[in-house]
Amino acid sequence: MVMDTRRKKPREKNNTALWLFDLDNTLHNASHAIFPAIHVNMNAFMARTLGRNGVDADVATVNAVRENYWRRYGATLLGMVKHHQVRPEDFLREAHRFDDLLGMIRAERGLINLLKRLPGRKILLTNAPLGYSGDVMRHLRLQRQFGKHLSIESMHVHRQLRPKPSRLLLRQLMAREKMPARRCILVEDTVANLRAAKRVGMRTAWVTQYLKDQSNTIKRPNCVDVKVKSVRQLSKNLHRLR
Repeated sequence: MVMDTRRKKPREKNNTALWLFDLDNTLHNASHAIFPAIHVNMNAFMARTLGRNGVDADVATVNAVRENYWRRYGATLLGMVKHHQVRPEDFLREAHRFDDLLGMIRAERGLINLLKRLPGRKILLTNAPLGYSGDVMRHLRLQRQFGKHLSIESMHVHRQLRPKPSRLLLRQLMAREKMPARRCILVEDTVANLRAAKRVGMRTAWVTQYLKDQSNTIKRPNCVDVKVKSVRQLSKNLHRLR
């Protein structure tokens, strides 16, 4: 009997992680000043759009429409486009008008070092427009930590705008990046987006420190693999995201 003494090469495993980071209320505190300003801008735009005969719609009407579209489509913008023929670029431009954006940004220190420590590729995946999100990332000096910056303008599937929490968007992204779902990690503050990611097989990390309610008392949803107060805690929880 002749024995084969050649060593068999171990089968290589793809252990490279693909981190998908949200921006607002994940990498910085948008609730401090930016979200309130967007809320005012969005309401003003919607009031003009929903009004008749040159008269703006009242606050109650605007609030009801906004909440309805958020529940039905996951984004107010999609409802305005579908039902009121609003151009996405007009809505986004008006909603993100700021007198002093840089003065409104609040974020933790140490984010650059945190991102450097996380193994794998990183993509910014934000429902915010490119101009705004680019300004925030440059101000925080985080842009070099991300291989790609995917803003809402790039979130089209079959020529239809499909921002988060679209599962079609997430599947398309995985296909383009040639990454299996189990190696993708979505880092978010919005549970609806995390739920969509979990349903397509991704790992999920929920960032809670910028939520309005008492995030330390909120029970971790089943769609969340790791609940952290800050993204700075991600490196300590890597074993739970593998």
